[in-house]
Amino acid sequence: MSDNNSPGQELLGIGQVSERTGVAKSALHYYEDIGLIHSTRSTGNQRRYPRHMLRRISLISVGSKLGIPLADIGHALEPVPMDTIPSEADWKRASTEWKRVLEHRRRAIEELEDRLMGCIGCGCLSMEACSLLNPEDALASQGAGARRLESGDSVS
Repeated sequence: MSDNNSPGQELLGIGQVSERTGVAKSALHYYEDIGLIHSTRSTGNQRRYPRHMLRRISLISVGSKLGIPLADIGHALEPVPMDTIPSEADWKRASTEWKRVLEHRRRAIEELEDRLMGCIGCGCLSMEACSLLNPEDALASQGAGARRLESGDSVS
């Protein structure tokens, strides 16, 4: 269903939005509950989304599939208005924030990869000097070998 408002403001039913974005209706409800998207209600109390919300929902979907927490996605999308058609400047501000979030995640992944590769690269299974799984060599007092794998104990 579409109302004849200004372009980009036409209202779409939840089924149409779900079909266009590939996002389940239940996910749309959840996104709305946590404030990531916004809808209005018809006289029959049915959700109606402005057409411009499709881009926002698609970005949420992509970010979520990439493992970005919804809170970070919401923060990145804060500069983008929900009640009016976003301008190019709105999207540029959001893009800058998205880039900052992605760069932070990339650095964290690279650091994890470096630590894992250092551990795997040494060929040692004892984890005696592993700063990732055995910080400060806490398991050395228990003897040689893969202590963590044998007992399931954790290092505190």
